[in-house]
Amino acid sequence: MQLTKFTHACVRLEKQGSVLAIDPGTFSEASEALAGAKLVLITHEHGDHLDPAALATALAASPDLLIYAPAGVAQTLREANPEAAERIHSAAPGENFEAAGFSIRTFGGQHALVNPQLPVAANIGYLVDGNLYHPGDSLIVPAGVSVQTLLVPIHAPWSKTSEIVDFVSSVRAPKAYQIHDALLSELGLQFTEAHVNNLAGPYGVEFRHLAVRESVEI
Repeated sequence: MQLTKFTHACVRLEKQGSVLAIDPGTFSEASEALAGAKLVLITHEHGDHLDPAALATALAASPDLLIYAPAGVAQTLREANPEAAERIHSAAPGENFEAAGFSIRTFGGQHALVNPQLPVAANIGYLVDGNLYHPGDSLIVPAGVSVQTLLVPIHAPWSKTSEIVDFVSSVRAPKAYQIHDALLSELGLQFTEAHVNNLAGPYGVEFRHLAVRESVEI
């Protein structure tokens, strides 16, 4: 399976001619990530993970495209795209489903706390084919599974570096790559990634930075 990193939290997975996009948001090259996609997974409602206009265009262009998202997001998308409503599905934690040739398992339920004054959004983490885990905006460790490839929210208003290190060390995936990186300068990103690599490495984690549009086999 090929993993391609796009700006911020968006990734694209390809295998055997099927394409899956996760979190094609307004910070990312959403239309590019969605090109030819048969399945889209949305972790939560925030714009840096969700681009409704790009999804509407993709739904209209591909009659086979399926979208899974937390219930509130799914309902909003169905109302905005009534002609494709039957292809937009609600996702909840603790589910397993097959779609577009991919096997999906869901985890979590809530976005990490940003501030007590702000409401907490629903957030779903997705494990794809028992291999790659995209946590969205949370640091939920997926219980009962052995993750092979971890996408690491390297920086956010709701996190600090020590929490990121603990998350990576707890999941202990052999391979880890950064996401949620658009808010850091190049220097800040290098600094934070060095801490993750140095402190999580002893737990058997090989962390590596991916450039925008860089692809790796997982």
